[in-house]
Amino acid sequence: MTRDLITAVRRAGVEDLDRLAPLFDAYRRFYGLAADAVLARDYLAARISRGESVVLLAESAGGGEGADESRPTGFCQLYPTWCSLAAAPIFVLYDLFVADEARRAGIGAQLMKAAEAHARAAGAARMDLSTARTNSRAQALYESLGWQRDEVYLTYSLDLTRP
Repeated sequence: MTRDLITAVRRAGVEDLDRLAPLFDAYRRFYGLAADAVLARDYLAARISRGESVVLLAESAGGGEGADESRPTGFCQLYPTWCSLAAAPIFVLYDLFVADEARRAGIGAQLMKAAEAHARAAGAARMDLSTARTNSRAQALYESLGWQRDEVYLTYSLDLTRP
């Protein structure tokens, strides 16, 4: 895939589920989970229809056959929440994914910038994200866009799916 793509980023709705779900399924497989197209679609359908998340969809059209058809090339998912210390709304950018064939074309940066614009327009005080310590390519992208690594707080998780 080349940089001559025309890419648009927009908020996805329930009408986009059939095009968005395969990307979400690929994202989950990227993290070592089994393919499950039904789960991917159902999960997104619930989040979008209930207003529990904001999904931004990148669509690209290149030259050649099918140039009039846009195709989904990436997405990011934001979860609205609150920060008690800032006494303000924030967004957690939880998912960011660009299809293999569309990588290195600036789509990830476009999605990140669109997410920032959405959060600013919604009056959020900040955005948070986490990434794997080994994901140096993602870290380089985030830092190039002004994100700063937290050196103060540690993140902990409690797995509630185990007894």
